[in-house]
Amino acid sequence: MDLTSVLAVTHNSRELSGLPTSDGGTLASGILFRSDALGALTDDGLQALVDLRIGTVIDLRTDGERSRSADRLPADGSVTFVPLSVQGGAMDEMVQKLLPAADGTPLSASQLAEVLDQVPTLEDLYTAILGGSAAQFATLARAVITASGTDRPGVLFHCTAGKDRTGLAAALLLQVAGVPREVIVEDYTQTGENLARGFAEALTGLITAIGVPLTPRLKTLATESPASAIEAALDWIETEHGDAAAYLRSGGLTADEVTQLRRALRGE
Repeated sequence: MDLTSVLAVTHNSRELSGLPTSDGGTLASGILFRSDALGALTDDGLQALVDLRIGTVIDLRTDGERSRSADRLPADGSVTFVPLSVQGGAMDEMVQKLLPAADGTPLSASQLAEVLDQVPTLEDLYTAILGGSAAQFATLARAVITASGTDRPGVLFHCTAGKDRTGLAAALLLQVAGVPREVIVEDYTQTGENLARGFAEALTGLITAIGVPLTPRLKTLATESPASAIEAALDWIETEHGDAAAYLRSGGLTADEVTQLRRALRGE
């Protein structure tokens, strides 16, 4: 369910409820919410957190991203904030690391070409994030379990655009719940459509502002969500771990917690 008009101002927020599971069930309502960053939330947006019974916000951005645009949350402490840095998804930071030390001299054509050759594909980015972030995603899963026993069971997780790190987190949780692969892919590709409403321009501006031209690969990396990207991530999980539950166990989640997570996601 799209929530961009409810969680004002966000550009790519939705509740993951009612999605079908392979055994004929559905994902529980009021449990999982995914979004872009919450730095621009209005007072109405803050009230929506209360109305939706969202009691936990998990920020998957880096410390640098948070310092540039902190989430706006209720001042009364009614929402538990969990900073949970997942490295590799900050577009401006990624490109900045590839650039030569800045001394004010514009990059030559050959230098620029060298930088752009090092930009990963979305598929490579996702497998790299998954390879280094099992513990963080397990912590997110544990937060869902903890919240499910409270009067505000909703957990909202986000990164900057709600696309890459958020998309991977959603895919993992949905697979544990038993949501079919094609439905997981459909949820992921919805992000590209949401960002195309106007937010994509702001995201590409983070890149062009540091003097790097917007190549097709960079545009895809920053603003698009092709099915091939999340398919590659799901294939990697299957090849390396078997399934999302085993992947989360590799990050520290216990078998009992996996069972609790599945029940919480399905409202059992």
